[in-house]
Amino acid sequence: MIHSAITFERGRAVDRILAAAEEMRRYCAAHPKSPAALRQPRLSIRGRTFVALLGPAIEEGIVGFGDTVQAALRAFDVQYSRSVSAVDKE
Repeated sequence: MIHSAITFERGRAVDRILAAAEEMRRYCAAHPKSPAALRQPRLSIRGRTFVALLGPAIEEGIVGFGDTVQAALRAFDVQYSRSVSAVDKE
């Protein structure tokens, strides 16, 4: 699911959201065992930054930020793995 905080022309925003959804699909297909593929975080666009979020809010969830969809999903995968490792150590 893709959420957007884009405030420019509707047609361009829709194109950007659809392109981001396709990028996420490709990333998950290329990395089927990644946390992003398995957990399917919400993807949003904040200005020029992509945000992959699992949870109710950035402050409470697992999140990855990036200049591209792929970068945000890679960052999400790292953060997810770190959070799982931290829980396993407890």
